[in-house]
Amino acid sequence: MRLHAIVEDIETARVAIGGGATVVQLRLKGRTTDEIVVAGAGFRELGATFVVNDDVEAAIRLAADGAHLGRSDSGVERAVEAGLVLGLSAGSVEEAVAAEARGASYVGAGPVWATPSKTDADPPIGLDGLRAICAAVAIPVVAIGGVDVSNAGSCIEAGAAGVAVIRAARQARELREAIGAAL
Repeated sequence: MRLHAIVEDIETARVAIGGGATVVQLRLKGRTTDEIVVAGAGFRELGATFVVNDDVEAAIRLAADGAHLGRSDSGVERAVEAGLVLGLSAGSVEEAVAAEARGASYVGAGPVWATPSKTDADPPIGLDGLRAICAAVAIPVVAIGGVDVSNAGSCIEAGAAGVAVIRAARQARELREAIGAAL
């Protein structure tokens, strides 16, 4: 759970895992389930926990370890029934508590900071918001949104079990060092 690399292709996933990513999350916005299944071939064999973003059916068909769903995504019940590791997004304490009650295995909390990777992101919650979410739930919290080498350690110090990155996925080694320094 320490370092989630959110990727669009297997080559970036390989680089991230080589640098120490413990989870790879395949995120292909706007793609069909069939397209995600084709793109996800080979991820299962990479040696890290494999999560599919926004598509429980694709996760099941790929024999992925889990699925991560946003606030408006369907499939929570199906993911729980299938025994998938289930990540749910939360931008507030209330959403995090609700995610835990719905059966989430972990909460993706954020955005912690502004991020260019998601143009429709909610306002940043900052480290105080992250700290409050971490204190409110018993399941692991993974910080997301504007996380990079310069601030990953601060997320861990605020109570997060790990961080998720998109832009910094190819900097996994440096991120692991920053996380390790914060522990």
